[in-house]
Amino acid sequence: MLRQEQKQMSLYSILYNKISENHILKKINSVVDFSFINNLLEDSYCKNFGRPAKEPEMMCKLLFLQHLYNLSDERVIEESGLNLAYMYFVGINPEEELPDKSLLSKFRTQRLEETTLDEIITEIVRQCVDKEIIKCTSISDDATHIEANTIKKTPERLMKHLARKIIKEYEKENNKNLEELPEEPKYKEIEDHTEAKILMKDYLETVINKVEINIENNSNDNIKTKETIEKAKEIIADPKFLNQKGVRSIIDEDARVGHKSKTQNFFGYKTEFMMTTEERIITAVKVADGAYVDGTYTKEMIKQTLKSGVKIEEFYADKAYFRKPILDIIEEINAKAYIPVSESVYRIDESKYTYNKDSDEWQCSQGNITDKKKYYKNKGKDRADKEGYKYYFKLEQCKKCPKHDECTKKSARKMLQIGSNTTEFYEISQYQKTEEYLEKYKKRSSIEWKNAELKRFHGLSRARGYGLLSVSTQSKLAAIAVNFKRIAAIAILLNFVKLPLKLQLLINF
Repeated sequence: MLRQEQKQMSLYSILYNKISENHILKKINSVVDFSFINNLLEDSYCKNFGRPAKEPEMMCKLLFLQHLYNLSDERVIEESGLNLAYMYFVGINPEEELPDKSLLSKFRTQRLEETTLDEIITEIVRQCVDKEIIKCTSISDDATHIEANTIKKTPERLMKHLARKIIKEYEKENNKNLEELPEEPKYKEIEDHTEAKILMKDYLETVINKVEINIENNSNDNIKTKETIEKAKEIIADPKFLNQKGVRSIIDEDARVGHKSKTQNFFGYKTEFMMTTEERIITAVKVADGAYVDGTYTKEMIKQTLKSGVKIEEFYADKAYFRKPILDIIEEINAKAYIPVSESVYRIDESKYTYNKDSDEWQCSQGNITDKKKYYKNKGKDRADKEGYKYYFKLEQCKKCPKHDECTKKSARKMLQIGSNTTEFYEISQYQKTEEYLEKYKKRSSIEWKNAELKRFHGLSRARGYGLLSVSTQSKLAAIAVNFKRIAAIAILLNFVKLPLKLQLLINF
């Protein structure tokens, strides 16, 4: 039961006067009004029945402290019972008791949801916009990887553990050993991995069939055993599994293998952040498995950022975001994209070809100009339509060109085949060579610092729990924590600027 009570400060609260006015937690409390959290979570509590619940605002503040100082559940409760600044921030009297650490865990897993944390981030950012802590109109978007809180396993090893788990669940529910089982294969002795995977798959399927036969002959429900069998069947039925692109851990089934580069991979998740470039305050967070393609959630994240009141006139990202759908989303909100051209979507060698937008003509390095244009549309290997244009260079000039045989090979004149967006990308490519663009794009680097801060000081290099929901909660709470640091720093600076000039000079001295 959630019961709203008026707080009354005790005589001992005079101790809070010892906390510096510039302390980060005092500054955060002076800028952010957290009372909205109780209203946000009130529907998850019974209003009339049950024991009085701990206030959601206080529980959220404990979680904020935990991620701000990178503490465990036990440690944050312990520190909050000793540290005056923590008590002040949480909103209790110095003599009051704090909830047990187990309640903090239950609140995080049972009360907080992804959408709730999104709303908390949005409201905090909105308050910053209202108080002019956020003034800039440019945002930056980037994704960073998070290692899973477990190791990735080969399909052979995973199938071995699945078989053992099925046997264990059966014996536990039926209080007897499973007899006449085949010997567990020693797959590590097989050099050919393909052969080892087939062998372990056959063994797992044999175990499943054996257990299912025994279940049919028993009167027990065998609920857990049946669930484990269904999960095993689902895993091995996925065509990605044997290719090592599907489930790689029983403990954390949501984690996937992703790639940092062409030669480096990781096992875990990807977290995508959107933040203001000047104030470096995060406005939106999305989490997906390690195989996530950067920029997939761009539209949703822009929508959340605009909802908080932040105006977007400039959008910064790395070349992984240079895709037509993302460029169109940015254009829809009348913002300008500062995203380097990606070679994977723009494949024109500009040392060989130049384009004249006004006359819609391409010119080769030998000075020949196109005089014919033809639209084409083909079915690709992935069954997706591939469309664009074929530009044909002038026949007479091609015949006289010293590079005729090198360029044309089979045909009489050279033909340039381009995608439907190539001419648009060419214009973008030319602008990105200007001093104006190069100077502007320096703003994007600030998000790299933010990623490093989240990993080094707020535990985001590795997942604390298991599953997508757990990692998403961790990422969003970490984002709120780093936002608080920036809010406090900017608030202190704004107060300093308002001081009389003589006092400013005295502080500087």
